[in-house]
Amino acid sequence: MSDIKQQAVSTIDHVKHTMDAGAFTITVGALAEILPAFAALLSIVWMMIRIYETRTVQKLLGNTVVVDDEQDD
Repeated sequence: MSDIKQQAVSTIDHVKHTMDAGAFTITVGALAEILPAFAALLSIVWMMIRIYETRTVQKLLGNTVVVDDEQDD
């Protein structure tokens, strides 16, 4: 992979991990009734999207083409 493409993928991965950590924190806070319900809803939706994107769920749903974000070209 070219250096520019590799940096872009790395940056995107960092953003995803940051969003995942934030969504997890918000979900825990919402379940503890610390945050408003709207924030909880957004966080739960984000977590559901991320779980849906996993290879395991895609395989369970029978999708034959599973995109691998970490694949080297």
